[in-house]
Amino acid sequence: MPLSPRERAIRTRLRDDFPHYASRALRIRAKDPRLGLAPLVLNAAQLHLHGRIEAQKRRTGRVRVLVLKGRQQGVSTYVGGRFYWLATHGRGVRTFILSHEQQATDNLFGMVERYHEHCPDLIRPSTGTANARELEFDRLDSGYAVGTAGTKAVGRSQTIQLFHGSEVAFWPNAEAHFSGVVQAVPDAAGTEIILESTANGIGGAFHERWQRAEAGIGDYEAVFIPWFWSEEYRREVPPAFRLDPEEANYAAAHGLDMAQMAWRRNKIAELRDPLLFRQEYPATAAEAFQMTGHDSFIPPELVVRARKAALAGIGPLVIGADPARFGDDRFALAYRRGRRLEKIVSRQKIDTVAGANWLRQVIDAERPARVFVDVGGIGAGVFDLLRSFGYAREPGVADPRKVVVPIDFAGSPQDPEIMLPSGEMRPGPFNRRAEMWLRSRDWLSEPGGAQIPDEDALQADACGPSYHYNANAALLLESKEHMRARGVRSPDAWDAVALTFAEPVGDDRPGLDPLAALRARSGGSWMGR
Repeated sequence: MPLSPRERAIRTRLRDDFPHYASRALRIRAKDPRLGLAPLVLNAAQLHLHGRIEAQKRRTGRVRVLVLKGRQQGVSTYVGGRFYWLATHGRGVRTFILSHEQQATDNLFGMVERYHEHCPDLIRPSTGTANARELEFDRLDSGYAVGTAGTKAVGRSQTIQLFHGSEVAFWPNAEAHFSGVVQAVPDAAGTEIILESTANGIGGAFHERWQRAEAGIGDYEAVFIPWFWSEEYRREVPPAFRLDPEEANYAAAHGLDMAQMAWRRNKIAELRDPLLFRQEYPATAAEAFQMTGHDSFIPPELVVRARKAALAGIGPLVIGADPARFGDDRFALAYRRGRRLEKIVSRQKIDTVAGANWLRQVIDAERPARVFVDVGGIGAGVFDLLRSFGYAREPGVADPRKVVVPIDFAGSPQDPEIMLPSGEMRPGPFNRRAEMWLRSRDWLSEPGGAQIPDEDALQADACGPSYHYNANAALLLESKEHMRARGVRSPDAWDAVALTFAEPVGDDRPGLDPLAALRARSGGSWMGR
């Protein structure tokens, strides 16, 4: 019997609108066991993930997503429901679920079986094979298979259109699976790979791929879900509940209310380890990928505060340019006006000539007061080309194009000694790089504050390097090579930011009116005053 126009409209919306479909066709176990089964109504975290996935699919025709999450936020439930929706509305759609351990695999597959069992008869597909490891929709030639990451060759020989990798950071044979079952998904329109996990410290296949995705390298898009998006992570506030200074700063940085902070305090007490809380219930991606014993040179709380600030950019535009040194490094540009870091722009796989031409275009368009270029690696060639173009800084020459200054990260600092408040002198930074990073840290910690783009990738770069002091008590920042050895990407974006603090900059461009020049000079020091 043919469908009526109303029935056809209903079926069309169920096919095209997943949040609508989920609330009407999918059933999950309620977190309160007294409630039994409940419709899958997408929560804030699930809706955010859905929006990001659909946007990527519209843009590229397929989905390649890495999801970093806290515990019990419904990400696996969303992916399971999404793939059931797609598999039951298409022909020849093969779905594969791979988790880190057998119990987790059984739970995920049990969730899919529950979706199928309670799906309304009108839209539930005919079932063929149905056992503990496979579910087939025979008339559609679609279906599910599952595996556990303990077996290296699992799923390798199959052809898969939809792949759900769960708790990827805990896969025991991760590299084998990335070269095996994940490669069974063809690079074709309509295919989807969603890899999700809580963090498992620094290093490993998931962390490595997260860093690449976060930096915009490759096909995968990084999606982070903070713990406080979950409505159930709240607790009744005790009458005498008061926030200590650390809690007050945390709440202000993330816009949290007292019920959320009461839940956080209780959870930390339950876990008996604030570091473990940050890993299991992160507020930022950088917080999730922490390493016990790692002492960041720039404290994360300074960066979080600057991410949430709103300040005017007063003073001349200063650009820091950190050219790429190695294969996956980024050629990064940082744009700063006084207390405000306006933006970070980066490109991959850009050579000396392309980098110099890019900077020439930026200078002509933006008219910065100064551009500081790191001349290590290909940076020396970039500077030489810019000098041949007539952009190199010449003291005493008032030419708005002559703004490029070479900076050697390994060179001697401008101030090899630092005066303490007591008037005592002590050794300062060992080299220019440590000196500029120190200035950027001081800028973040000033009472007047600083504003930076609200980006997890930028925070990861800012908080990536550690530090130590040499035998002469001079400050040394952790090298990029050492960071790579422990599985952390090069902090190219914050190296570019640090370059904007190479030296104080006033605005001496010709034609600037006297009032504007006065404002520029008042905001033109590296501290942004």
